[in-house]
Amino acid sequence: MIKQKSFNYKFKNEHNEDNFFVNKTNFYAFDSLINNNSRFSFLYGPKKSGKSYLSQIWLKKNHAIKYSSNNYQFPIYGKNNILIDDFLTFDEEKIFHIVNNCLLNKIKILITSQKKLNEIQFNFIDLSSRLKTFSNLEIYQPNDEMLLAILTKLLIDKQFIIHSNDIFDYILRRVDRSYQGIYEIVNKLDMLSLEKKRQLTIPLIKEIL
Repeated sequence: MIKQKSFNYKFKNEHNEDNFFVNKTNFYAFDSLINNNSRFSFLYGPKKSGKSYLSQIWLKKNHAIKYSSNNYQFPIYGKNNILIDDFLTFDEEKIFHIVNNCLLNKIKILITSQKKLNEIQFNFIDLSSRLKTFSNLEIYQPNDEMLLAILTKLLIDKQFIIHSNDIFDYILRRVDRSYQGIYEIVNKLDMLSLEKKRQLTIPLIKEIL
């Protein structure tokens, strides 16, 4: 049974550490990046698990720049701390040179990925070797508390008016229990609610689940 404490969560739109919901699924990653100021970090976790959100907090805290293909030359020769979000979308050799630069100059670097290092088939093996020296930080699959927190935030963001906590329990008992699953069901509920011009109720939810 999900504990009915849904309305105790308070969320704001700013990317800051007070607004990042922390529990045992992400505590070590959060604590290492934000409190212990880890220098070379590889953060991985499922899609929609909060990696990008947490990395934005790290970016601001460390006055870092976010890597993109367009600013490739700048971080190589600069002295800026750097964030590489979803690094598998970039050229591995370029990432390798950026990592080398950071290691040689003791520049902080945070790299995020949806996959663990041992799950990645590297084309540039030297990059794999470099990343193995990083602190590996994992955001785990959501537990009941995390699922409820995310569901609450997403429904608030969609401006749903919730008249009963039974709605949360009903959804969480039937939805795919993943970060992505929660996002998908809320988007479907939002579209259906707008289409039928109805507030969120269990009968409406039954039309999707």
